[in-house]
Parts: sequence; structure tokens; C-alpha cells
Amino acid sequence: MAQVPMAGGGPTPLAVFDRFRTKVLAKVQEPELKRYAVMLLAFGAGLLPLMAGSAKAALQKVPTDGADTLLMLMGSALVLLMTPGLAFFYGGFTRAKNVLNTMMMSFFLMGLIGVIWVIVGYSLAFDTGFKSPFIGGLGQMWLNGVGGELGDAPLADGFAISASSFALFQGMFAIITPALISGALVERINFKAWFWFSLLWSLFIYCPMAKMVWGGGYLGPFGEIGAIDFAGGTVVHIAAGVGALVATAIVGPRSGFPGSKRPPHNVPFILLGAGLLWFGWFGFNGASYFAAKGAGFSFQTTTFSASAALLTWCLIEWFRDGKPTAVGAATGAVAGLVGITPAAGFVYMPQAFIIGVATAAACYIAVQVKAAIQFDDSLDAYAVHGVGGTVGALLTGLLAVPALVPADYFPKSAEILAKGGNAALFVAHVKAVLISYGFVGIGTAIILWIVGATVGLRVTPEQEDRGLDFVAHGEEAYDPMTY
Repeated sequence: MAQVPMAGGGPTPLAVFDRFRTKVLAKVQEPELKRYAVMLLAFGAGLLPLMAGSAKAALQKVPTDGADTLLMLMGSALVLLMTPGLAFFYGGFTRAKNVLNTMMMSFFLMGLIGVIWVIVGYSLAFDTGFKSPFIGGLGQMWLNGVGGELGDAPLADGFAISASSFALFQGMFAIITPALISGALVERINFKAWFWFSLLWSLFIYCPMAKMVWGGGYLGPFGEIGAIDFAGGTVVHIAAGVGALVATAIVGPRSGFPGSKRPPHNVPFILLGAGLLWFGWFGFNGASYFAAKGAGFSFQTTTFSASAALLTWCLIEWFRDGKPTAVGAATGAVAGLVGITPAAGFVYMPQAFIIGVATAAACYIAVQVKAAIQFDDSLDAYAVHGVGGTVGALLTGLLAVPALVPADYFPKSAEILAKGGNAALFVAHVKAVLISYGFVGIGTAIILWIVGATVGLRVTPEQEDRGLDFVAHGEEAYDPMTY
């Protein structure tokens, strides 16, 4: 994300100069004359400083552009809307006595992570003070210096968006990512434990992931691995999915699971939430293009993949069970949105269709397997976000179009594609996925053990039976209360 917009992948000025130099000097045989001629050509082209030092990606200094910055601000608003959308989506799945608690697990993070991101989160993810490929620094705490005195300074060379709008945009991603994990833990986790888990997970898991992929770190297109992630296949969905998987295993199943039936209490909430998520995803993926002029491209791939996935899920249900369900349609749409997230700016429509269909099929199978092994990932957080993010990340490596991965913005990734094609980029993505699984899995387990040893992870069986709306918040969603 932090390396976009998708500028054209033409030759750099240094490459143009080199071809020109070769052509002009082809007939100059005297070594001494050739050296002088090279120096004169370089001076005339303004490239002598590049020849004196190591050349870097040809990002040119540009002033901020109002339209591009407006795209980022509108994208930030859309991504923020996804969090209450997720609250409705998850809330509809739970029992009536737990709907407020479930929705608060998402909505509350707009406060907690919204504050933490400004104080230190952005700095840990995108500052360079620690000079580490795994974590940022503390130089931009409280967003100190971000965007300059008036907030309108460009993000970096080659980017027309303001640094302040970028920081805001990234903050919305930081909010929704731990919220996705809540779907695995609803109806049983202590809200105090959720507070501390979300805070620690955001600082010690999300911020390093953002640094490694988008902040010029180890996994991304400027780092050792060279993986590309347009809007969060690894940083958001794999991280949240693996976090959910580990949390489910450590916290354990709900009381009475799997014996008692727990149907969704409000399917219209689920459809409303899915619709808000789809709407917000235009900011999630679309604004990650960072350039208003071409953002329609990532908007198109995003919605096309979601449409293909929704249709695929419904057709599978229709074929297997004789009826397509509203819950299945909503889940399929979200799966398609998850799958296209890492690829939205790197593929054309045929590839977006393949990603949507493949992600829906994979997530559908994951949901069936989860039910068969009686694993209480309550709202399929891993089955949709973990599996969907993994499939999307791997297919991005296989299907990315080289012309959409310009060397100016994705130097390591473009080099991998140029030398080994999509097979080589796929290998890089396999490495990135495995490293993400290991880092997030181990880190999440450590955080949960710390939280469990200090404040406890679960409510009591009696509290769980009473309902977490009343136990955790002293409120109930419906009067009279229905179970």
C-alpha cells in the first residue's frame, strides 16, 4: 500500500540515459575520449550525481495534489464505516443476549485503537528511527511532523498525497484489523481481556506487520522477500485470521458447544453489515491506489471479485442444499472482498474473477471443515479472513500482471517478476505467508497467555449463560429480553 500509486512502469531516467550513452558512444574507440564524453553527457542530462552514488528507484519529487489527497480522506471515511458495518455483520450472527457486546467489541476499537494509532502506532509502523526492517521508530509519536506544519506536505518523493491524509487512512486499517478477530471469540471473552488483548496485539503484531509489508520492511517490495500486498491480504486478513485461529484454540469453545444450536438472531443485520462492508471496501481497496485519476481500476476489480464470490457461494449452496441462503450470500461477498484485497491494483478483470471464485470456494470448504471438526471459530473469522487472505495473497503472486507492478514503486517485486516471472513471485508470496503465520501465531499466543495470567480471558459459565450484554455493559438490546 505505501508504495502505490500505480504509475506507469516505464524505464527510469537512468535507464534512458544508459541506452542513449551506449548509442552515442558506440563509435568512440579511444578510452580517454570515451570517459570525457560520458562525463559531459551525464552533466548535460543532470545525472552526474546518480553516477557518483548508488541509483535508487526513480521516484520524483511532486507537490501534493488536492484530488489525490481528497481520495485518501474519502477512503478513510469509507474504511472507518467498515467497523460499524462489521459490528452489524457480526452482531447479527450472535444470540440476542450477546448482540451489544459483540458489536461493542468492534465499535469500542474506534476509540481505543484510534487513540493508540495517533500516540504511537503510526510511528511504530512507518517511522524509520529504529532503522529496522521489522519495526519503525518513535520519531513520529503524536503524528509529530507528519504532513509538516500545515499538514499538506507530501508523503514522500513520488507521491502526490499528503502525509497527514496517509496517516489517517492507515489508522482506519489499524482499527478494523483487531476487530476482525472478535468474530472468533464472541459470547465468552471477558471485555477487560478484550481491551488489553486488542491494545497489545495492535502494538506488537499489527504495527510490525504494517512496517514489514507497507513501511519498506522485510516482507514488502523494498525488502528481502519482495511480496506485494495492495491493501491488506497479509497485514489485515492473514494477521486477523491467524490471530483468530490461535485465540479460538487458547480461549476454548463456548459453553455447551457444539450441542446447543445457536442460529443467527438477526439475518437482516448480517445483510446490512455485509452491504456496509462492501461499500466501505471501495475505500479499503480503491483509495489504496493513492491516485484519483486511476482509482477506478481498483474499484472495479474489488466489486467484480465480490460479485463473483457471492454468486459462487450461492450456486454452491443451491447445488448442495437446494436453496441459496442470505447468510451464504453475505459471507460469499465478504470472502470475495477479502480475496481481492492483496491483488486489487495488480490484476485485470479476468484475474479478479478467478480470485473471487477461488476464494469463495476455499472459504466455503473451510467453513464446512470447521463445522466437521467442531472447532468453535464462532463467526468464521479464520475460515473467511485467514483462508481468504491466504488464497488471495498466493493468487496475487500467480496472477499479478507485470505491467501493473512498476519498478519505480515495487523495485524488488518487479525484479523478481522480470527474472523469474509469476512463478518466482508466487514463491516470494509463499514465504511472506509462512512468515506472517509464524510471527502472528506465536505473538498472539504470547499476548493471550499474558492477558490470561493477569486479568483472565473468559467470563464465568453463569455469566455466559446470563448474556454478556448485561454482564459486561449493564444493557440489553431488546425489551423484553429474548434468548
